[in-house]
Amino acid sequence: MILSLDPELMQVLLLSLEVSGLAICIAVVLGIPSGVFLGLRRFPGRNLLITLVNTGMGLPPVVVGLVVFLFLARSGPLGNLNLLYTPSAMIIAQIIIALPIVMGVTMAGIQNLDEKLRLQILALGASKLQYFWKLIEEGRLIVLSALAAGFGSIISEVGAVMMVGGNIKGQTRVLTTAIVLETRQGNYSLAIALGIILFLIALLLNLVFTYLQQRRSS
Repeated sequence: MILSLDPELMQVLLLSLEVSGLAICIAVVLGIPSGVFLGLRRFPGRNLLITLVNTGMGLPPVVVGLVVFLFLARSGPLGNLNLLYTPSAMIIAQIIIALPIVMGVTMAGIQNLDEKLRLQILALGASKLQYFWKLIEEGRLIVLSALAAGFGSIISEVGAVMMVGGNIKGQTRVLTTAIVLETRQGNYSLAIALGIILFLIALLLNLVFTYLQQRRSS
C-alpha cells in the first residue's frame, strides 16, 4: 500500500503533515520568542508563568481536546465560528499542546547558555532585538530541540484531534486517528501501513536533528 501510493493512505498522510506542520510553525513563531523572554527577563509574576508553562508541558492532550471542544461547540463562546470537526479545530488543539513544550525547551536552553556570551553580546552594543536574535542564533540547537519536541508531541497525538476533528473520512482523518479506526475495524494492513509511515516520519525527524546536532558539536 505504501509503495503503490494508495490514495486513501496518501490523503491521510498529507492531511496529517498539513495540520501538524502548520500547528508547529505557529507554535514556534509564538513559543521561541516567548521562551527566550522568559529565560532572560525578570518581572512580577514570572514564576507563576513558568509554572503554567511547565504544567502545560505535561498537560494531558485529551484535556486540551475537551477545552477546545467546549469552546468551539455550538453552545460555546466560539460556536458561531463553526470550526468544530474541521482541520482548523485540530490545528488549534495542536498549537495549544505544542506551545508550552516549545516555550519550556527554549527557556531551559537559553538559561543554560554561557553568561559570558550574553555579556559579550551586550558589550558589543547590541540592541535588545539584536541581543535576542543573537542568542537564538547561538542557541539554534535549542530551537531545533524545541521544534522536534513540539512536532513529535502533536504528530503522534490522538485524543485531542479525535475529539475536535471527529475523525471524518476525507476531511479530518489523520494518521493517528486512522490507525485507531482501522485497527478497530480489523483493517490491519492499512493500520500497519499508517503505523509504518508515522514511525518513518518520527525517524526522519530525529535523523535530521541528530545530523545537525553532531555537525554543530564537531
